[in-house]
Amino acid sequence: MTDDEITRWLAGRAVPLDEPAPFRATLKAALEGVRLAGLGEATHGSAEFFSLRRRLTELLVRELGFTIFAIEASAAAARAVDDHVRTGRGDARQVVAGLGFWTLDTAEMLAVVEWLREHNRTAERPVRFVGVDPQHPGAALRSLREHLGGAAEELLGPLDVLARSRWGRDEPLGPEVEAAARRLADHVAEHVADHGPEHGLEPGLHGTDQASGAEAREAARVVREAARVVRQAADLSCRPFTHTDPELTLGAARDRYMAENASLLLAEPGAKVVLWAHNGHIGKGRIGGAATMGHHLAGAHGPAYYALGALFGSGEFRAVPKSRLRRRPWFLRFGAPSPEDRVTTRTFRVPPAGTPLAVETRLAAACAADHVVDLRGGERPAAVAEWLAGTAHVRSFGAVAGRLTASLAFKPVVPGEEFDGLAFVHTATASTPLP
Repeated sequence: MTDDEITRWLAGRAVPLDEPAPFRATLKAALEGVRLAGLGEATHGSAEFFSLRRRLTELLVRELGFTIFAIEASAAAARAVDDHVRTGRGDARQVVAGLGFWTLDTAEMLAVVEWLREHNRTAERPVRFVGVDPQHPGAALRSLREHLGGAAEELLGPLDVLARSRWGRDEPLGPEVEAAARRLADHVAEHVADHGPEHGLEPGLHGTDQASGAEAREAARVVREAARVVRQAADLSCRPFTHTDPELTLGAARDRYMAENASLLLAEPGAKVVLWAHNGHIGKGRIGGAATMGHHLAGAHGPAYYALGALFGSGEFRAVPKSRLRRRPWFLRFGAPSPEDRVTTRTFRVPPAGTPLAVETRLAAACAADHVVDLRGGERPAAVAEWLAGTAHVRSFGAVAGRLTASLAFKPVVPGEEFDGLAFVHTATASTPLP
């Protein structure tokens, strides 16, 4: 049964997305004092999660002064997108493709980038586009080669393998790669400590013998960030997928680095960050014993971090079939895919959850429209408090799904500990891959 005190409580707090004034008022009240808003998704391949989060992001930017759009995408490759949305340089379609994730190479993501560019044309403070994921460090390696001058080959030669290493196919790389990344990071840190960023790096920066102070400071920032990303990618490439200590796995380290990269964005004066990622990263709990990105962010920022999980009732999503992953798991690799490595996805369809143990079942019964529910604050009857603190289940699909098991796939979650709010769309449709 879902017609009970818990569902009625959710119904009383549900704000339909098609009621603009109550929707804006609820979100503004819920996000008072929040500097980092995590917006999740139950699948990487559903169009509605892009459109829902874009709508939320527009509100955060226009009415709550958010200044940075961060996303679960390559920190290195995202610099080209940032350059485009702030200056108009480059082609929107090409910079989206350059992110290196099939999950983002969609018409829906392209529309987000085009909206950011249009907003920034007249914005007093342009919104930055930032990736937080250490994956795909090829652009960072290229940037370092441009700026390190005579030291580049010695420092970067042992790290070129990072642009070719493929998670899931190759064995973890050896400790010499991690040691080379440490030497690189030390070199950059020592230069800035000895000379200050105003001195820039090697002669020949930007094609001239002398760079302006502003150019030199920007170059130093770019190189520091690139060295950090390469260091993180090197560490990940040396870690196993599984380990007796969950915190030593590749997945745990990736979440920790994404949290670190997101937190560093808040060092900018007046910065407020909207962060897009999968529910599994946005949520504040643990997965398989390992802390998620959201867990780290909640520990570092307390109530200034808000985790909004996004769920769906039924419908479609795109993913790579598990059968293909077993044959050739190259799609998780570092570096942009070559033409022969194009990912082949298929559309999966799932029916309504159908069980009261699923959070989706209660949200579907609570409100007939697509809606958002703030879980923070307010009165909580005993049954509601027990439900929020107990184990429920949600649908959760990453880049891969099983053809025969998708409709039955749920993961355990403690709703009140994992999320500060929930967004719900009744019907999802598959995202639209770009040609």
